[in-house]
Amino acid sequence: MATCTNLALSMRTVIAWRSVRLHLTLPAALIQAFLAYALLACLNVAQAAPACGPSHSPDLAKILEFELPSSGALPGGWSGGPSRTLSSGQSEARNGERVIRIERGPDSPSQFSSLSACVQMDFAGKTIELRGRLRTRDVKGFAGLWLREDGDQKVVAFDNMAHRSLHGTTEWTKYSVTLPEKKQGQRLVFGVLLDGTGTTWVSGLELRVDGKPVWQAPARIYPKTILDTDRQFDNGSGISIEKLDRTQVGNLATLGKIWGFLKYYDSAIASGKHQWDYELLRVLPAVLAAPDQASANAVMARWIDDMGPAAPCNPCVRVDKRNLQLSPDLGWITDTRRLGKALSRKLQWIGSHRQTGSQFYVALTPGVSNPVFKHERSYGNIHLPDSGFQLLALYRFWNIIEYWYPDRNVIGENWDKVLATFIPRLALAKDRTEYQLQLMALVARVHDTHANLWSSLGVRPPVGSCHLPLQLRFIQHQAVVTGYTDDVLANTSMPKMGDVITTLNGRPVTTLVKEWTPYYADSNQAARLRDMATFMTRGSCDEVTLNVRRGGQDLRFQVERVPVTKGSLAMAYHDLPGPAFRRLSPAVAYLKLSSAMASQAADYIKRAAGTKGLIIDARNYPSNFMVFALGSLLVDRRTPFARFTVGDLSNPGAFHWTPSQVIEPKAPHYHGKLVILVDEVTQSQAEYTSMALRAAPGAVVIGSTTAGADGNVSRIPLPGDLHAMMSGIGVFYPDRRPTQRVGIVPDVVVKPTVAEIRAGRDPVLEKGLRLILGPEVPISEIEQMYRSPLHEPPRN
Repeated sequence: MATCTNLALSMRTVIAWRSVRLHLTLPAALIQAFLAYALLACLNVAQAAPACGPSHSPDLAKILEFELPSSGALPGGWSGGPSRTLSSGQSEARNGERVIRIERGPDSPSQFSSLSACVQMDFAGKTIELRGRLRTRDVKGFAGLWLREDGDQKVVAFDNMAHRSLHGTTEWTKYSVTLPEKKQGQRLVFGVLLDGTGTTWVSGLELRVDGKPVWQAPARIYPKTILDTDRQFDNGSGISIEKLDRTQVGNLATLGKIWGFLKYYDSAIASGKHQWDYELLRVLPAVLAAPDQASANAVMARWIDDMGPAAPCNPCVRVDKRNLQLSPDLGWITDTRRLGKALSRKLQWIGSHRQTGSQFYVALTPGVSNPVFKHERSYGNIHLPDSGFQLLALYRFWNIIEYWYPDRNVIGENWDKVLATFIPRLALAKDRTEYQLQLMALVARVHDTHANLWSSLGVRPPVGSCHLPLQLRFIQHQAVVTGYTDDVLANTSMPKMGDVITTLNGRPVTTLVKEWTPYYADSNQAARLRDMATFMTRGSCDEVTLNVRRGGQDLRFQVERVPVTKGSLAMAYHDLPGPAFRRLSPAVAYLKLSSAMASQAADYIKRAAGTKGLIIDARNYPSNFMVFALGSLLVDRRTPFARFTVGDLSNPGAFHWTPSQVIEPKAPHYHGKLVILVDEVTQSQAEYTSMALRAAPGAVVIGSTTAGADGNVSRIPLPGDLHAMMSGIGVFYPDRRPTQRVGIVPDVVVKPTVAEIRAGRDPVLEKGLRLILGPEVPISEIEQMYRSPLHEPPRN
C-alpha cells in the first residue's frame, strides 16, 4: 500500500509546484521539515501505534520516563519501527534513567525510524510543549523530537527539529518542540525521529501544557455531535429478517441508493444534523413491510419529508466541468417508473439545491485528497446476526464506492446489480462468519487489490492455523513449488523446486481456485493467483496429501503442516538475494527496490557509472520511497510521469484531474541503458515507482502484468468492528492512460516457465541482461552473472 509514501510524494509535489507558481526557492531545511511532516502525518498507518490514553492517566508519567513494563521490545505505551533500529535500556550518563536508542545504518530498512506515543487532547490550554534530552552521533539526515496534533482524521498542527540540523552532540542536551493548542485537535502524538543514518539517544521526556505537566491542565469540554446524542441503536437494531421476496429486494435496493444519495447530497444530512445510520434503521421496518413498490416509495417520500426542508442555497452548487474526469452518476433519480413522480421530484430538487462546503461523513486527506471516512462508526458492541446492521454495512460500502471510488468506471461490474444481489446475502447471513464472508465477496466485486476486508482475512478460504512450509507461485496456470519457508526442509522428502502441485488432499487445484475466487479482492488474475498461492496450503494442523507432477512423473507426498508464524505467509519477492546494489558484471549494474535506500541513491548511480546498463528490480515492494531520489538521476529534463484524479466534496461522484507529477533532473546522471523488471508482485508503491523510472529516456520494462492497484488507500469502517480499504486516488500516466486493474504493461513480456523454475533460472532477469549485453553473449555467461547458492537448481 502506498499511503505514507504517496503522502510524502504529494508534500514534495506541493512544495515544488508552489515554488514554481510563486517563483520561490524554499530552503532545503524547510523542505526537509515538510517531508518529515508528511512522513509523520501517516506514522500511525505505517506502524502500529498504542491507543491514546487520557492525559490524566497515572501511567503517563511512567510512559514518558520509559518505565511502563511491556511484553515487547519497547517500554509500555510506545510503538515505533523499524523494530531492529530501536532498543531500550539504562544509561550511566543519565543517572540510571531509562533511555531509548535509535540506530540506523546504510542497510537499515525504510527511510526513517521513529518512536511514538499518543495521548488524548482532553485538556485545555494555550501552548503544548514536548521536552526531552537527546544525544546524537554521526547523523546524516536529521534527528529530533516531534509533536503533532491530530484532528478528525487530519493533522491540524505539527512541529519537529528538522531545521536544527542535529548531527553529533556528545553531551546530553535539552531540547523542546512547541505547538499552539488547536480546538480541532483530538489526539496528541509525539516522539523521536531519526531520518537517514546515525544514532540518537533520548531520555527524560516531559509533556507540558502552559508550562505545567499535562495531567495538571484543566479539562477540555468537547462539542457534541449527533453521534453523541442519538444512541438509540448502539446495542443493536432489533431487526431480524428471515426471508425476502423479490418485491422486498427491489424496495431495499431503492432504499439503499436513496439513503446514500441523501447522505452526501442533502445539505442537512451532509452537514451532520442526522445520525444517518440510525435513520436508516428507523425506516427499514416500514420499507420491509410495504406490500409493493408504490407503497415503499410512499414510505421513503414521507421519510424525506420528516427530515425537514433543506436550507436554501445561494448560489447552488453545480458540477465544475473544468478538468472533469468522471461525472456523478445520478440519472436514476429521474426514473419515475422505479421511483414514482413524487419521490423522483423530491430527489431531483435535493440534487439541484445543495450547498457548497464540507461533508460530515467524509473528508479529503490534506495534500493527497484520498477520502477519509470520518464519523463512520464500526459498532463493535452489536451482536451478530443483526439484519439491520448487516444491511447498513452493505449500503455504506456500496455508496462509498458509488460516490468516492476514483476507479468506479473500471470496476467491470454492474454496480446496481451488485447491490441487489447482496441484499439477501447480507441481510440473511446467520452468523458472524457468514456475514464476514459475504462482505468479503462484496468487496471482491470492486476488483481492487487494495480493497480487501482486511479485518477478516482469517475467515477467507482456505482457513486454518497451519500451512505447508512451501512457497508456491502460479506458473503457466499451475501451482509450482518455488521455494521453502524453512531452508532446512529443502533437503527432506518434500516436493522439489519446479514441482507442479495438482491436488491437495484429493481436491484438484483448479477446483480450489474456482471456489476461492469470489473471496479474493484483486485487480486482475495475476494478483489473484499470487495471493492464492501465498495462502493455498493453509489449513488444520495435520498431514496433507499432495499429488505432484514432476516432468512426466506423477508423485504423491505426505507433508505435515506447520504452525503459521509472523511472516510465514508473507508474499515472496522475486528479486535476487543479497545486497541492494551490485555489479552483475563489469558492464551491468543491478539495484533492487526492496532494500534500496533513498539516501543512497546518488551513491548507487556513482557506483553504476561506466556500465552499459542498469537493471532496477521492482519485483518486490520498495523499502524506501525512491521516485524522486532515484528518478531525478535518470532523467535529463523535466519529465512528467503520472497524474491523479481526486474526488469533489461539493459534487460527490465527480472526479477531477490534478496537474501532472514531474521529476526534475539532478546530478549525478546515469547515461547507460535502463531496464526495469516487474511481475505480479509489483504493486502500489512499486507500480508507482516503475511508472516514474519508466519515464527516463530509453527505459525498457520487462516482465509480466503487475498487480494493478496504485495510489493511496482509504480505510472503510464497517459494522461489527470490521474494516475494508480501497484505492483512494486515481493514478494515470500523463496522457491519461489508466493503471488501475491494468497495471504496468511491460514493453517486453517475459514469463517464467515451469522448466525454468525447475532449473533455477530467472528468465526475466536474463532478458534484461541480454538487452544490455547483446545476443552474442552465451547463455551460460548470462546465468553465471546472477546465480548464487539460492539460485542453483535443486539436486534430486
